[in-house]
Amino acid sequence: MEQDRPRPSSTPENLRVLVISGSAREGSLNARLAALAADAVRERGSTADLADVRELEVPGYDGDREHRDGLPAGALRLKERLETTDALVIASPEYNASVPGVLKNLIDWTSRIRPQPFHNRHTLLLSASPSMSGGNRGLWALRVPLEHLGAHVYPDMFSLAQAHQAFTAGGRLADATLAARFTDNLVNFLNLVEAAKHYPCVKKAWVEYLGERPDPAFDRTEETVEA
Repeated sequence: MEQDRPRPSSTPENLRVLVISGSAREGSLNARLAALAADAVRERGSTADLADVRELEVPGYDGDREHRDGLPAGALRLKERLETTDALVIASPEYNASVPGVLKNLIDWTSRIRPQPFHNRHTLLLSASPSMSGGNRGLWALRVPLEHLGAHVYPDMFSLAQAHQAFTAGGRLADATLAARFTDNLVNFLNLVEAAKHYPCVKKAWVEYLGERPDPAFDRTEETVEA
């Protein structure tokens, strides 16, 4: 007889989710969106660890500095928080149609840790902007380094346009249609994470650059072996 196995539910429970605001600005729209995401995670019975890049501050990446001083505390703190969670949610602004330097720099430093902590990490990307595009171009740029590092970036990203007018005084989304889409997007993502947690896919190896072997000259290829 086939044994019963845990099944994903419509309200994922017992998941641990790290939610990061990619903006260092006080009272930023993306910090508000990150807080809303963390609240939604908790409302569905899971645990949210809410952070912003100011808590994870790192200097500009410098290979000589890394060899001399090692990894900065901010990167090590992010690694520790990633390792205690099942998924990552990032609410990031768009700077010049791309990724904010402070966030990209944090990713670059943290990617130097072995084993590399973004690999196989389920990730949802959010953005908020006063513009009509909602910061969406920045999310497309953010996908590139994360997917390169082996993160499973959720296909449906959420971008909040005209975000300066979108929130109520209580921090909720004023528009019911937008609020429903935001919630559905987050719940669908959490359902996927829950399914992946209970039904893990066995993957033998992963190499960032196909055809390249680990070599100090490259210093960018990693092989990961799982049981």
